[in-house]
Amino acid sequence: MDATETAGAVPGPDDPDFPAHHAPGCTALADLDALLTGCRACPRLVAWREEAAAVKRAAFRDWDYWARPVPGLGPSDAAVAVVGLAPAAHGGNRTGRMFTGDATGDFLFAALHTVGLASQPASSHAGDGLTLHGVRLTSPVHCAPPANRPTPGERDTCRPWLAAELDLLSPGLRAVVVLGGFGWQALLPVLAEAGWSVPRPRPAFGHGAHVVLPATERRQELHLLGSYHPSQRNTFTGRLTMPMLVDVLREAAAVGGLPAV
Repeated sequence: MDATETAGAVPGPDDPDFPAHHAPGCTALADLDALLTGCRACPRLVAWREEAAAVKRAAFRDWDYWARPVPGLGPSDAAVAVVGLAPAAHGGNRTGRMFTGDATGDFLFAALHTVGLASQPASSHAGDGLTLHGVRLTSPVHCAPPANRPTPGERDTCRPWLAAELDLLSPGLRAVVVLGGFGWQALLPVLAEAGWSVPRPRPAFGHGAHVVLPATERRQELHLLGSYHPSQRNTFTGRLTMPMLVDVLREAAAVGGLPAV
């Protein structure tokens, strides 16, 4: 029997139980982020992120791709969290920064800057000087998935990272903006397991949705806001416009007690 199969063995980065075993024990976001970036628990996602880094796009042929799980971005005392879907193969998987390097991120950072939550309207690479004010960006799946579609199993394997991140943010967290239906469905079980009171039936996703999760013995009141995902499909067709996203972010800043423009 291999040593990794012996009873009581600590799951290594290639083990599907790696996130569930290690994430809950993190006591600081920096520790969580460092541990997360070494995760290899989902073989399909590992293969895809590394294939994208090897093949590259012609425009990025000189880039040394990150090709690892992409950690959350933003301060540890954030009052607002923005939850997306997953990094893009040639966006976050390339730059190593959440929502950075593709059209979706360009749209989001422009909106954050408009509201006063980002120091600049664009995020191009990890050393470009960007800072976020009172907001943290994260996702339910931290590796780029083929066709931007993680499987339910991959979502569930990755879930402990998001749960631990929200737990560490919880002392100051007042609002969560969810980009798209996938993120909404992935987030609700995490919030319930983390001690927030999620109503039954679970609230439906929609742009402009605003659900208040009441305070419990463990958690303070939390505002959950929905927005269409700023994908090119949504922004090019006008399903999501810049004023629509800005309005949601401004509302989140207001309930989070953040100064907004």
